[in-house]
Amino acid sequence: MHDHHTHEAAGWVWTDLAGFLPFAAAIALYISAAILSSRQRRKWPNYRTVLWVLGVLCAAAAVTGPLAERAHTDFTAHMLGHLLLGMLAPLLLVLSAPMTLFLRSVPVSLGRKTSGLLKSRPVRFLSDPITASVLNIGGLWLLYTTTLYSAMHDSLLLHIVIHFHVFAAGYLFTISMIYIDPASHRTPFLYRAVVLIAALAGHGILSKYIYANPPAGVAPQQAESGGMLMYYGGDAIDVMIIIILCYQWYKAAKPRTSSYEMKTSEGAVQ
Repeated sequence: MHDHHTHEAAGWVWTDLAGFLPFAAAIALYISAAILSSRQRRKWPNYRTVLWVLGVLCAAAAVTGPLAERAHTDFTAHMLGHLLLGMLAPLLLVLSAPMTLFLRSVPVSLGRKTSGLLKSRPVRFLSDPITASVLNIGGLWLLYTTTLYSAMHDSLLLHIVIHFHVFAAGYLFTISMIYIDPASHRTPFLYRAVVLIAALAGHGILSKYIYANPPAGVAPQQAESGGMLMYYGGDAIDVMIIIILCYQWYKAAKPRTSSYEMKTSEGAVQ
């Protein structure tokens, strides 16, 4: 019996290591690109590399390792994984400016093709705040108010698809609200702020709904703790997005003094 548990534990270790390989590759590729870019151009900021590593580790913790394993039977652990994978990891990765680093590191021809793709209508449609919000918040409503949540625990393929959607929709939502990387079509700050408020309301209402109406197969006590974690944890991450958006809005609205005005004012003082 002891040997059986030992072999089973070893099997889980190897599974976790295999699952972590794509995330390790993502970290290695980013660091390699940062080193290459720093040699060819000005030095790439170290803090962006740190943000990328933290973002990848948050995503990895949600889908592999002890937390991911516990999430199969513990809804609170599942909700913590949701916050890491769908909210915190996307925010950290967006702040690391991966597209800017990519464009700085690749040949000019590939960079132009990538820029053309970013300007395409499908990308502009998907990155619109309303579209991104529907995919992000609407997807969560579909997951937790139908039998989809319980079904994903019975299908590995569905489990992978849902987790990928949670991350991709969260990343798309974040880049639609705050612009760190180059954007071909920048929507007005007021438009983004209004959509953001509506999206946050949808996320908050869903967390309260989960608290009162547990998803299929979830015990009421776990639904209550999971709903509270979703509500307060989601608010904490959303505050970061609000602060960044307001700061960018302030910088864009701040009047810029022209060089002529500066010289005139300096002459008046003299």
